[in-house]
Amino acid sequence: MSYFAHESAYIDDGAQIGDNTKIWHFCHVMSSAVIGTGCSLGQNVFVANQVRVGNHVKIQNNVSLYEGVILEDYVFCGPSMVFTNVKTPRSAFPRNTSADYAPTLVKHGASIGANATVVCGVTIHEWAFIAAGAVVTKDVPAYALMAGVPGRIMGWVCECGATLAFNGDPWAICSECGKKYEKTSSDSIRREE
Repeated sequence: MSYFAHESAYIDDGAQIGDNTKIWHFCHVMSSAVIGTGCSLGQNVFVANQVRVGNHVKIQNNVSLYEGVILEDYVFCGPSMVFTNVKTPRSAFPRNTSADYAPTLVKHGASIGANATVVCGVTIHEWAFIAAGAVVTKDVPAYALMAGVPGRIMGWVCECGATLAFNGDPWAICSECGKKYEKTSSDSIRREE
């Protein structure tokens, strides 16, 4: 075994787990889940069938990844944040087949803060930053800082996580790492290569 799993964790036969991944107390990884290399799953994390987790992903305590969730490389999921996978859940009318699940994609480098909720069927684009407690109900552009209920764009962030200040200018330079960004419209920016 090239990954670490605490003795209290349940790893179902067939689960694929990459090298140097750490799976901590009371986690459950189901049989058709795929987890990449160098990941960290905190206490009480659940990974359902068909879930895909990229490389170097950090999933903090008490997070459930339900079927339909895909996390690309370097995604961060804060403590007790929530993913859903059914748009109209009803106990009296079960919706528990793959056809019922709306997929959720979290792209490379995005961060989701503690206690945030991501309603299924959305894409959180590269390096976006979801604030603690936010409720995401629609797609999030790359580098967007999303906060509130429902979540809305409150600003922009660098790949390093620092807030960018455009101040009416189409260009911003990160005060922490020096990367340069261009605001291409009211709801999108790009990093200068």
